[in-house]
Amino acid sequence: MNLNISVRWIWLIAMAMLVTGMASMPTVMAANAANFADDYVPTVLITGSNRGIGLEFARQYAERGWSVIATARKPAQAEALHALASKYDNFIVEQLDVTDFIRVDALAAKYAQMPIDLLLHNAGISGGSEKQMFTRMEYDVFAKVLEVNTIAPLKISEAFYANVRASRDKKIVTVSSSEGSINGASQPRLYFYRSSKAALNMVMVNLALQLKRKGISVGMVNPGMTDTDFMVGLPKKMLRPTPEAVTDMMRNIDALTIETTGSFYQYDGTIIPW
Repeated sequence: MNLNISVRWIWLIAMAMLVTGMASMPTVMAANAANFADDYVPTVLITGSNRGIGLEFARQYAERGWSVIATARKPAQAEALHALASKYDNFIVEQLDVTDFIRVDALAAKYAQMPIDLLLHNAGISGGSEKQMFTRMEYDVFAKVLEVNTIAPLKISEAFYANVRASRDKKIVTVSSSEGSINGASQPRLYFYRSSKAALNMVMVNLALQLKRKGISVGMVNPGMTDTDFMVGLPKKMLRPTPEAVTDMMRNIDALTIETTGSFYQYDGTIIPW
């Protein structure tokens, strides 16, 4: 065999594979090759932004000057969110039920060319304490809690993976709960909610291991006992103000790096054993 011909064919095949790969590369990935300008404006996508912690995250990131994509299951009823959006130029409200995977994919397609610096999983449900009492378990509720709290963040992370990878900050963060700490469990309660958060933490640690070599940092943050609908019925003096809890979590998100990927942060910056 003529050696020159063999080398030429190898070169042609390699170039064809390279061109094909480049042609199929999502446009959003191409942004990664460019240097980020000094006036770069980071973007955060937040799930469950209609009230409580999600709404406060949206407010504080908008105040910081970030572009905000705030999602809500029923945006038409999210009056506080729309009022907030009207105050800022780079603030978009989108409809998203995190368990509607067709809608998740459609939203990802809509923003296919948008780098997302922080994908912030905030949406979550407790399932109601009365529905997860031993000997009176409502297992359809358990399935729904797992779907919202555990499965949806993984699906959404997959859907927006290219956006995060194309960004400057490259972070995926989930609002978890110390209730998901197996090491911290001392009394039986909230079977569904606790299980969903423990499983969520494992999902995020797996994701951290998967994406570390891609330069994406993954973390979990705990707000503590915060004055939201989740804590209705508890004395106010036991609860942390929502703005304070969100400020603490944002500080921990800022501190998250590729070296600390997979960490579960308490609001004071310490690591929660789980």
